Amino acid sequence: MLKKNRLIMLALVLTFVMILSACGGGNNNANTPAKATSNTEVAGDATNAPDATNTSEPAADPNTIDTSKEVKLKMIFVGPKPVDYDSVFAEINKKLKEKINATLEGEFLDWSDWAQKYPLKLAANEDFDLIYSANWAGYNDQALKGGFLELTDELITKYMPQTKAVMSDVSWDQAKVNGKLYMVPQNRGESVEKLILYREDLRKKYNLPEINSPETYATYLKTIAEKEKGITPFTPETGDWKYHNLDRVLLKQQSEWNMFDLDLPFAFKLTDETGKVFNVYETQEFKDLLVYYKDLADNNAWSKNVLNSKNDHQADFKAGKTASITHNNGTLGALMALMRQENSPYEVALADINQGKKKSVAISTQNGTSIHATSKNVERSLMLIDLMQNDKELHDLMMYGISGVHYEPVGDTKYKALDKNPNFTGFSNWNFNSPLNLDNEAFPQEANDLAKGWEANVYHYALETFVFDNSKVKTEIANVGNVMLRYAIPLEYGVIKDIDKGLADLNKQLKSAGVDKIQAELQAQIDAFLANK
Repeated sequence: MLKKNRLIMLALVLTFVMILSACGGGNNNANTPAKATSNTEVAGDATNAPDATNTSEPAADPNTIDTSKEVKLKMIFVGPKPVDYDSVFAEINKKLKEKINATLEGEFLDWSDWAQKYPLKLAANEDFDLIYSANWAGYNDQALKGGFLELTDELITKYMPQTKAVMSDVSWDQAKVNGKLYMVPQNRGESVEKLILYREDLRKKYNLPEINSPETYATYLKTIAEKEKGITPFTPETGDWKYHNLDRVLLKQQSEWNMFDLDLPFAFKLTDETGKVFNVYETQEFKDLLVYYKDLADNNAWSKNVLNSKNDHQADFKAGKTASITHNNGTLGALMALMRQENSPYEVALADINQGKKKSVAISTQNGTSIHATSKNVERSLMLIDLMQNDKELHDLMMYGISGVHYEPVGDTKYKALDKNPNFTGFSNWNFNSPLNLDNEAFPQEANDLAKGWEANVYHYALETFVFDNSKVKTEIANVGNVMLRYAIPLEYGVIKDIDKGLADLNKQLKSAGVDKIQAELQAQIDAFLANK
């Protein structure tokens, strides 16, 4: 009997080694953007990714992991609760019960207030197991605060064998904070550069020039404000943003800068191999942009109530209440596809007003999943993530809803959105992006063309994988963030009449808040990072 058991174990080991060898040979570059999809981000190309189509097996071998006790998992998502949550999650839970004897409950933090509620969920040590995490949602900060569980190689190897086999080392490394891992990142690259989605019918109506520069965009906004009563020319995305919603386009892209953290006023030039950091608010580029914004505000380019608005900018655009919004290519392309599917009376188009400027890609932490530090179900939580990224049945349910109800497959790589598709969209399922992602067959060709053009000219820079450890300057960062909200945002939206005085007041308050200390710490870490490359 003992000899028989040893032979069985030997066979299992050899089989596992063969699987690793086969999967590990793929070249899955999580930083290479590719075909746009209907997900909220532009998904990367899975063409050269490891074959993930035959992935109906459980995330971990039930013969080696005890799943006899049923576990109820809870996950925090950002975004609104989908209309068809109950029906889709009922199907998800049937599959989870079969595969790992677990069920999943989702809790959703709406876009209008997620920024306030998200850190409170972690600070209060509420009872949940998994949470959507991302660099733009404070991943580094929350990891350093102890909100997320450290994911060791041992845990990943045992409970996430499929993910370990297909995830690139680069993606894992990008997700580390101080050398430790607190997130399972998405396994598909993406571009997060911002574009303008606008009403092409209105541009044609007033015979306006093509929108391909900041100047032509300003002409469009001011014309709409003057001649289309009842339509807001531009509506920003709601949230606790510390920059103008167009800064990613008109400051970051236009100047070919990278901003480390949108909660801090620091940037560096993409082409500067020394990584010299500067205060954005002290630059001539920012002052010039304030003049541009003030002119737009004075000409009613956005609502007078813009600083307090809770409007859903995508819903407003879809309803014809606003003439333009900004977001990434994937989100805007998906909205265009939906409007065309619903036979919208409005003709819409995309505008890249920074043509020829360097375009970069997001690191893997743009979307991910973390385990709550106090979770009592760590093993089953990891097994769930492994399934959601690699098991086709569960992945497709989570990403697209029920086949035949919300979508129908078109071949092996695309899907057709059905009438009920909007009933299961709009929330953060992007953490499960993987080579299994399908492309929406109705995704606009113009959005695909833009993505392909960017792919050919992706700019990689020395600090692309740099992660700032803010543990020594947490107090100063909180103080600086408050100053940005109180002084910078009103200035950028044209509420402050005297730009020079407003800018002087902003920088004075930043000095008092400790901006110099943060900059010195940031620069020291950058210098050390570059010295070790």
